[in-house]
Amino acid sequence: PLAFGAPPRVCPGRDHAMALAAGALAHRRPSATPSATPFARLHCQDAPLLLLPNAWDCASAAALAAEGFEAVGTTSLGVAAAAGLPDGAGVTADATLALARRLGRTALLFTIDMEGGFSDDPQEVADLARQLSAAGAAGINIEDGRVDGSLTPARRHAAKIAAVKAAVPELFVNARTDTYWLGSGHADTEERLTAYQQAGADGLFVPGLAEPDRIRDLASRFELPLNILYAPTGPTLDELAALGVRRVSLGSLLYRRALGAAVATARAVRDGRRPTGDTLSYGEVQAL
Repeated sequence: PLAFGAPPRVCPGRDHAMALAAGALAHRRPSATPSATPFARLHCQDAPLLLLPNAWDCASAAALAAEGFEAVGTTSLGVAAAAGLPDGAGVTADATLALARRLGRTALLFTIDMEGGFSDDPQEVADLARQLSAAGAAGINIEDGRVDGSLTPARRHAAKIAAVKAAVPELFVNARTDTYWLGSGHADTEERLTAYQQAGADGLFVPGLAEPDRIRDLASRFELPLNILYAPTGPTLDELAALGVRRVSLGSLLYRRALGAAVATARAVRDGRRPTGDTLSYGEVQAL
């Protein structure tokens, strides 16, 4: 919903305005309200906090679901690295869609990390989002950070969000800003989140933010669920919940630890030591 008192903004043009209007109307249709979807409802529960682990293939997603996680996300780093491609460079659209289609053949509840949408054209982003939804994705994560270390202009990123919501109202759009990773400041973070909320986003994601006071401030200022990236040295899940956070993502942590465990196992065998740590049996993996 639009908020009174917002600062003046340059008109983004007829296409964006029409997409924004269509998205706002879609939010008022009961059949298309995101809060009616099982995935969206996970963000509204009082307890427990939605902990979203991130998978990179069918086996990792199935293993996490078997452990009792109600939903899983994907990690763009894991998807890109597994395909021998760089993350955040906009070159993994095909691999991302292929993974969504594979996951969609299962009973998993999942959301897809689509980097920056793989295009600066809002309609192209909306078309890919439509395909991801058709494949079975319950939500997407879309970021404003660029591979060159800059941020997509807030108005352009908002146009992508509005176009996606106009095209697929039931898709949960988690709008990510990389302001804390790129060091552009708290004020810029608030301005961007305000623009993304007004464009129709369903959730707000601020990776890199770990300061309790600022987390509490953002969680209180915005009506949308706040998503924080878990950091082993940052606040615990209980602390994040007390600060008002509704969703915590693990990002690429599991993929990086899996690679580390694989290398450590090979090194132990090479050095004449017995590998340590949990190992699934051949049968358990087959059963996934």
